[in-house]
Amino acid sequence: MKEDLNSLRIERDRRGSGAGGGGGRFWMAVAGVLFLALVGMAYYSLWMAPAQLPNQSPAVVAAADLAASEPGRGARLEREVLIASGYVVAHHKHELGSKVMGRVEWIGVEKGDLVRRGQLLVKLEDREFVAQLRQAEAALKLARERLAELEAGSRPQEIERADAEARRAEAELDIARLEYERLEGLLRAGVVAQQEVDNALARFNMATAALASARSSHALIEEGPRLEQVSQARAEVARAMAAVDYAQTMLDATEIRAPITGTVLRRIAEVGEMITTSFAGEGGAKSAVVALADLNDLQVELDISQSDFNRISGDQECRMSPEAFPQRVYACSIYEIAPEANRQKASIQVKVKVLEPDDYLRPEMSARVTFLRREDNGDE
Repeated sequence: MKEDLNSLRIERDRRGSGAGGGGGRFWMAVAGVLFLALVGMAYYSLWMAPAQLPNQSPAVVAAADLAASEPGRGARLEREVLIASGYVVAHHKHELGSKVMGRVEWIGVEKGDLVRRGQLLVKLEDREFVAQLRQAEAALKLARERLAELEAGSRPQEIERADAEARRAEAELDIARLEYERLEGLLRAGVVAQQEVDNALARFNMATAALASARSSHALIEEGPRLEQVSQARAEVARAMAAVDYAQTMLDATEIRAPITGTVLRRIAEVGEMITTSFAGEGGAKSAVVALADLNDLQVELDISQSDFNRISGDQECRMSPEAFPQRVYACSIYEIAPEANRQKASIQVKVKVLEPDDYLRPEMSARVTFLRREDNGDE
């Protein structure tokens, strides 16, 4: 009986070794699970989660952040429907020329310079235009003085002289009348010949006409210039003022200023070169001096195949990535769809506007545009 009881007793050494071995395996299993969990979290954060790029503008987004949800409604997902390649272009490019032909005297900008609206960029030689302006100003001064003379009327000295001439003509008429009457009486007495009487009568008629002319001149001088003369003088003043304005405009055209705030893309002309007003240079002359563009207003030009054109619409959202920086994604929107297709390319041109461009983008860069379409995932 005692031997049977001893067979059922657990030895202390075996019990300690068995408990210790089971505990070690348990903690090793726990450590393994924790290690696998950490490896999984690291994998997700590095490869599965969307990367946050440094120094991105608010419009630079990641494709994984496109899903959004609203309370009580299913989440809205965006699906890629078309990917197209194109080129970044400035919305408006300005090639600045001149209204006048001349030689470049000074250029104050270089390629890549940021300029403000109204800033002086190029100056042409202007000596001949300054001379033309002075000539027009002199003609205007002469016309104004002539008009002022007519509007002021006759001077008192002129009126007094005309009055004296009239009185002298009256006196000469009185003398001619008395002589004629005297000779006519002598003719009746038979003392003088008829010829002398006829001569006296002619002198009397001449004095009568001279008096009438003197009185008319006195009246005209006293009345002043006619309205027609004043109107003609005023027209001369207006013509001279227009000539001054034109000469000033031509002189101002020798200074070429920036029409917008933007960046200098090209310096087309150099100091000493001739600038012409035509679109095609003649004899080595150029028609433009500087090319400008606003780099805060950029677009991407795309040629969409006609077979893919049904995948886009005017209110569709899209994302753009330049080939030079594929990790940078910019939000954009469709700005323009060409009203007609290109028969040779079998495509339709589409322009998308980059909503918030930054310094990474440059005109003529190649870029990829992804067109998106929102869809409900059906969850409530």
